[in-house]
Amino acid sequence: MHQIERQFTRIGARAKVHPPIVRRWGTTPEVSIDIGNDAEGEFFDIAVQPALLAETQVIDTQPSLRHLLLMSRQDDGKHKFLCGHDERHWFVAAVPERASVSTVKTAFDALKPTAVRALETRLGVKPRKRNRRRNEAFIRQGEWFFVPVENQGLVDDRLALRNEPIARGGGKPHMCEEVVRQGGRLVYVSNQYPNGLTEGQYRRLISRKPELRHLHWVAQRRNPSVFVRGRVRHPDHKTIILDGWHQVLMNTENESLAMRHVAFID
Repeated sequence: MHQIERQFTRIGARAKVHPPIVRRWGTTPEVSIDIGNDAEGEFFDIAVQPALLAETQVIDTQPSLRHLLLMSRQDDGKHKFLCGHDERHWFVAAVPERASVSTVKTAFDALKPTAVRALETRLGVKPRKRNRRRNEAFIRQGEWFFVPVENQGLVDDRLALRNEPIARGGGKPHMCEEVVRQGGRLVYVSNQYPNGLTEGQYRRLISRKPELRHLHWVAQRRNPSVFVRGRVRHPDHKTIILDGWHQVLMNTENESLAMRHVAFID
């Protein structure tokens, strides 16, 4: 525990490593990582089953970047977590297991969407600029990458919504001056069916249970292409201004099995 805590000290952070709290109901996680707060400020709250302590270690530390890479070996493989400081706060991001990651730098790359990495290569972005929050290929705010649209005419301005949120899961939304959602699959959403039903699923449900027709159903789009223009605000990040339409792409953290160990959601 002390070895892990000392490595976090090297990047200017505090970490508290302890056994998980045993729950009366449900399962107790093998590893759980959260950002806690106390009288001294933020700290990494890391709960590890005692049997896994020897299998949990920091494998790369970059004090100048204020980032490190934490690895935990479990029955279903090796899980890695990028821990660091982004603008105003500490954060933790689970790295997709499919990527070969052994350093902070390769973790940064693994968290980029494939389209972003391909664009960096096509534009010849220099290696020293690829992990910045802004380069020729994108502007990043938290987990969102904003990629300039080459043909602005492909985005239908008539569909623009003003002061519209974009959010991942239960995280704090990023408020966008203008948003356009195009394409995707039509789904019907209600409180009882928050993940949405396709048109065929909706019709079959109503045929079996006509009383559900009276639920508050809203027609939405699943997996649309999302475009943003203007100011993007978030309480934990500096406001960015997007000149022209930019496509919104999320980092690859949701592709990671290790995501289940991360309690902190931005």
